[in-house]
Amino acid sequence: MADTGYRITRPKQLLPLTRHFSYPLTLFLARLPVTPNQITALSLAMGLGCAALLAQGTFEANVWGAALLIASYTFDNCDGEIARLKDMSSEWGAQFDDVADWLVDGSFFTGLGWGVAEARGEDFWFWLGLAATAGATIDYVVDLMFHAKAKKDPDAQTREETAKGERKPEDLLDWLIFIFHKLSRADFCVIVLVLVLFDVVWVLLPLGAIGAQAYWVTDLFQRARGWHT
Repeated sequence: MADTGYRITRPKQLLPLTRHFSYPLTLFLARLPVTPNQITALSLAMGLGCAALLAQGTFEANVWGAALLIASYTFDNCDGEIARLKDMSSEWGAQFDDVADWLVDGSFFTGLGWGVAEARGEDFWFWLGLAATAGATIDYVVDLMFHAKAKKDPDAQTREETAKGERKPEDLLDWLIFIFHKLSRADFCVIVLVLVLFDVVWVLLPLGAIGAQAYWVTDLFQRARGWHT
C-alpha cells in the first residue's frame, strides 16, 4: 500500500462510541485487498439485514438485528478511512456512502415499525416508522442540496477537505447539536442495542418520528455540519 500521508488516529473523545469500535477494524482492513466501496456495500447489506430481522417482531430477531446494526455502523466508519489511507477517495464513492446511509436509516425504521405493528396488532406503529423514514429521506435530500451548492462555490471546502478537518464544538449550542447528532446518528446503533436488551425498542418509533424531523431541521444550518470525529 502506497504511503498517502494520511494517518489513522486513535479516538481521544468519548463520542462517537462507534469510532472506538472502528479504529482497530480499520487498521485490520487496511492490510486486506478490499476497496472502500466494497466495505460500504458490506455495511449496507448488514443494515438491510438488520431491518429484515426487526420486521419479524421477536425478541431474538431484534437482538440479532441490533448486533448487525452495530456491525453496519462500524464498517460504515471504516470506508472513508480506508479510502484516504489507500488514496481511493472518489465522488462516486462518497455518493454511494450517502445512499447506503439513507437506505440503512430508512429501512431500520420501516422494519422496526412493521415488526412492532405485527407483534402488537396495531397499525399506527408502522405509520410511526414510516414517519421516521420520511424524516431520514428529507435529511438525505438536504445533504444533496448542500453538496450541489458546494460544487458551485469555488471557495467551499470539498467533502474530502471537510472529512480531514479539525472542526470541533466551541460553545454550548455547538455541544448540544454535536451530542444530539452523534447520539441520534453515529451512536444510534448502541442505543438500539440497549433498548433491545431491555425489550423496549418500540420507544424509538415515536422518538424517531419526531427526532428525524429535528435532525434534518438542524442539518439545514452549517454549524451542525462537518464535525470532526
